[in-house]
Formats: sequence, structure tokens, C-alpha cells
Amino acid sequence: MAEALGAEALVVASRADRRGVAGACAVPIIEVGVPGWPSWLDRFRDYTEVIAARRAAQAAARLAPGLVWERWSLFSDAGRRLHARGVPWILEVNAPLCLERARYERLRRPAWAEGWQREILQAAPRIVAVSRWLCGWLRDGIGCRGDVRHLPNGVRAAAGDREGTRARLGISDRFVIGFVGSMKPWHGVEQLPALLDRFPDAVGLCAGDGPVALSHPRLIRLGHLPEHRLPDIVAAMDVGLAPYGPDAPPWFCPLKILDYRAQGTPVVAPDLGDCRLLVGEGGTITGDWAAGIDHWRGRPRPAPMIRGWDRVVAEGLAE
Repeated sequence: MAEALGAEALVVASRADRRGVAGACAVPIIEVGVPGWPSWLDRFRDYTEVIAARRAAQAAARLAPGLVWERWSLFSDAGRRLHARGVPWILEVNAPLCLERARYERLRRPAWAEGWQREILQAAPRIVAVSRWLCGWLRDGIGCRGDVRHLPNGVRAAAGDREGTRARLGISDRFVIGFVGSMKPWHGVEQLPALLDRFPDAVGLCAGDGPVALSHPRLIRLGHLPEHRLPDIVAAMDVGLAPYGPDAPPWFCPLKILDYRAQGTPVVAPDLGDCRLLVGEGGTITGDWAAGIDHWRGRPRPAPMIRGWDRVVAEGLAE
């Protein structure tokens, strides 16, 4: 995406998950590592994240960047340090990290973490937030004084091979109910086996991994797939599910909906967070997943709506 804008991109990170990098848009990655920490100092383990961020700032400074686009990490001040050297800084916010960590992991010293969070967010001259909820939280809850703008995520802009993929999977003549994403409890994927029981002629297609275990004789589990393989799998689906439950956080930007929309796969999703905005005319907003699925049987597929990463970057950089 950087090349499309006439720029060279480099990633500096503490650790890199390289699953799916091969065959996709391979960007050079510099890993700075996370230091070890003694177990008896567990209360202060968050300092390892501070040290990793300082290492990232030093590594990035040696590259003499013309711009830093930082994905916000709770105990990172890397972007602010580079900005102090005169480097333009855009901070991407994907969640309220103190709240998220306290909810799903462990927040060791809440007061210190919340003070760090507020200081960094208020210092950022431009923040791009992936959801409207986050924009409101940043302005009203944190009191950010910089430019805060809504910038939804993007997807790989490639047309999937629907017929070829269905033939390879042996599902050419079947009605396919699909799910893409992390298999976490609040993602609602555990409802897929019961939905397959409601539709005896259907096959389930699941691309993702996580703690939720699924089993059904008509369910095809593909596990984690690299990004460049997703367009084919999503195109093979007749309906794509985003069955988030009431315990799902309101601040996220559901990538699965963007994946479905990019292939013209009808989406069935709840009225939660930005789901209605992202689904648009390309699906059904409902809490009755079976009715939402049945609505699309025999209907024409919606027109694809591709929000590529080049567009995301261009919008983030626009004045």
C-alpha cells in the first residue's frame, strides 16, 4: 500500500507474527525483542513493554523516517519520542487498551496504566480510530486535543475464485454458511453447529483459530489462513456470519465484515458497534441468525465493496 502512494514502508516491532507474510505484501520487518523479566517482579512486568517500545523508537530513529504511523500499544511512547525529533506522527487506536486489558487479560497497576494511556493519547497530534465508539471515547473520555478521525480497517483488495474454491473443497452444489476470524467466545462462532442443524442441506466453512472448539459432521475447519488465501475462501461462501453476542465490546472494527463485503458475500450481523455502518446494503442486521441466513437463500449476491489498505492509508494521510 505504501508503494501505491510513492513511499517505502518498513515495520519496526517488538515481535512479528509472520504467518501469512509469504505470498502477500511482504514488508521488511525489524524485530527489537522483548526483554526477560524475573517472576518475583511480576507486579512491574509492564516495564518490559516500555523497554521494548524504547528499543523500537531507537531502531526507527536510525531509519530517519519521514513519517511514523504507530499502532498504539499501551506502554509505548515510541511515536511521541520520534515526534519530539520532528518526525510527523500518526497514532492508530484499535481499542481502549486499559479497559481491554482489564477485561481480557490482567492490568497490574491500573492507576499507572491509565495515567500513561491518557498522557500518550493527549500528546498525539493526529489519531486515527477504527470505530466511531473510539472517536467518542478519545474526545470525551480522554480529552484528546489533536485531530481525531474515524478510519475503519481495510482488507486485501483481490477477487476470490468462488467456483474453483468450491470445487476444490467438494462443495460446489451446497449452500455454504461461513465464518472468518478469531474463535473467541464473544465472536459467537459456537452457534455455527446449531445453525447447521437448522439447515440440513448446508455446509459450514470456518477459517480461523482460537479457544472455542467446534465439531459437526458438515463443518469444514480450515484453521488459521494467511491473508492472501482469504479472498478465495470468503468468495466460496453463500452467507458470512458475524454472530457477535451481547458481551462483545462496542469499540472494535470487525474485519470479517469487510472481508465478506469485498467478495460480495452477504453478511448476517447484529446491530452492534459499527456493524450496521460496515454491512450497508450488503447483508442483514439481526439477532436471529437463522432468519438472516434464510433471507439470502436464492437471492442475488450483493455487489462487492472493497475497502483496500491503500485507501485506508490515503484517508489517514489526507489533510
